[in-house]
Amino acid sequence: MGPTRTDRTLRRASAVTERPQPGQPGRGTASATAGRWLIALALVLTAINLRPAISGLGPVLAEVRHDLGMNATVAGLLTSVPALCFAVFGFTAPRLAGRFGPVRVVVLGLCAISAGLGLRALAGNTVVFLATSALALGGIAVGNVLMPVLVKRFFPDRIGLLTGLYSMGLAIGTSAAAACTIPLSRAVGGNWRAGLAGWAVLAALALIPWAVLLLRTRRRAAGRDRVGEQATATTTPPPRMLRSRTAWALAVFFGLQATAAYIIMGWLPQIYRDAGVSAGTAGLLLALVMGLSAPLSFLIPPIATRLRSQAPLVIAIGLCALAGYAGLWLAPATGAWLWAVLLGVGNSAFTVALVMIGLRTRTGPGVIRLSAFAQSIGYLLSVPGPLLVGALNEATGGWDAPLLLMTCLLLAQVTCGVLAGRDRCVEDGH
Repeated sequence: MGPTRTDRTLRRASAVTERPQPGQPGRGTASATAGRWLIALALVLTAINLRPAISGLGPVLAEVRHDLGMNATVAGLLTSVPALCFAVFGFTAPRLAGRFGPVRVVVLGLCAISAGLGLRALAGNTVVFLATSALALGGIAVGNVLMPVLVKRFFPDRIGLLTGLYSMGLAIGTSAAAACTIPLSRAVGGNWRAGLAGWAVLAALALIPWAVLLLRTRRRAAGRDRVGEQATATTTPPPRMLRSRTAWALAVFFGLQATAAYIIMGWLPQIYRDAGVSAGTAGLLLALVMGLSAPLSFLIPPIATRLRSQAPLVIAIGLCALAGYAGLWLAPATGAWLWAVLLGVGNSAFTVALVMIGLRTRTGPGVIRLSAFAQSIGYLLSVPGPLLVGALNEATGGWDAPLLLMTCLLLAQVTCGVLAGRDRCVEDGH
């Protein structure tokens, strides 16, 4: 799959080596630099919108259930729906990108997010609420898969920096939606619909830089020939993920780190509360765990890209998470803040996984297929984790067995991360 005309033009806009036009010294370079910054801004704003549909719902779920007559079973399923949608819709991203180009698909994904969130806020029953949520989650799924693709395509020399920026955007969007949905609702008389609709507006605003870029693309493409297409197209056949050991290792690594993240988001406050920590403090501890993702997601990618193998980084992050689990097992209340910090560092495995998607490929088709495969398989693997932890807690009446399960999953995560972190590319048959 070669790049589309849109992608080729945007790449030219982001190339700082573009020559100035005769009689206009420096204009080409200035325009290219502006285009590069605009693409980076579009990527970050897109990333900010890839999680509010999920994290913004939890704070008002009780009100949603009451108004829509949603039973406990359906409300419980809402915790698994995002991962299922990411897996199902994520598999469609390569085909869509091959037909329309990744830029257009990401833009359409943002439209789906904005429309889905806006319509969800108007839902009058549970069926409509679930359907519109699925529309938004479908847009998020293709964005998840194609963000690493766009980074590698437009910033091949800055994979670490741009991955850090959009990973930080993901963290900011996650925490902002969790923190601001209630204040937004209260600002309009306690209406949960307005609180959720606000995130639809944010997604619509993220379309602005993409619209500017696409408009510039049409203008630049007018009258241009296809010079340079042969240099950017690839004749390498797309790699087959099912036969790649590296792809499978990365997919399982992605799935296990996602499992750990969902378990922590769902059960960490309860672990603390059962140890005697107040509800308010338990919420702050979870906020600390999730909040650490923002600075770490910016710092880790440049480090990961400088390493020939990311195995040392995977091991270091895994040891921090292991120490956090041990602390929760032995003295959950005494060292509560320290365990939260260690678990926050452990959560940064997500950023390492994103970086490795770009580093384990060398072609456009390769990064699209690896991203879709690793994230779709990974999110599918993450579905049962939180359910198993809850079942073990209910069956045993404590957290020893769940923490033991989490430790075993962590050891498997580190093993797969070490294998995925080797300096190999899926195009080479590894």
